[in-house]
Amino acid sequence: QVQLVESGGGLVQAGGSLRLSCVASGGGFTLNAMGWYRQGPGKQRELVATISRGMRTIYADSVKGRFTISRDNAKNTVYLQMNSLKPEDTAVYYCRLTTLTASDYWGQGTQVSVSS
Repeated sequence: QVQLVESGGGLVQAGGSLRLSCVASGGGFTLNAMGWYRQGPGKQRELVATISRGMRTIYADSVKGRFTISRDNAKNTVYLQMNSLKPEDTAVYYCRLTTLTASDYWGQGTQVSVSS
């Protein structure tokens, strides 16, 4: 069973930075795409960024130029570097990964709060 553990969330002032990490464990899988999603208060969950096995990245328009997604396949880890944070970035951030066998896994979420 694959498990995802996120870390790095917290409270930061507007303009600050945070780095989220998500480690996949459990064995017996080969990673495919990995990504970050978020759900703000009273909002639907939305895509933040994804990165393919071949390192192709996709970003939501709202975070382009501020957030950077990266991955370390040897460590089964995906990162999200978040700079120039805004209050509207406040949300629970979820890690997601898919495997080459098309299985789909989500983390439990980590809270990011940005004060003005």
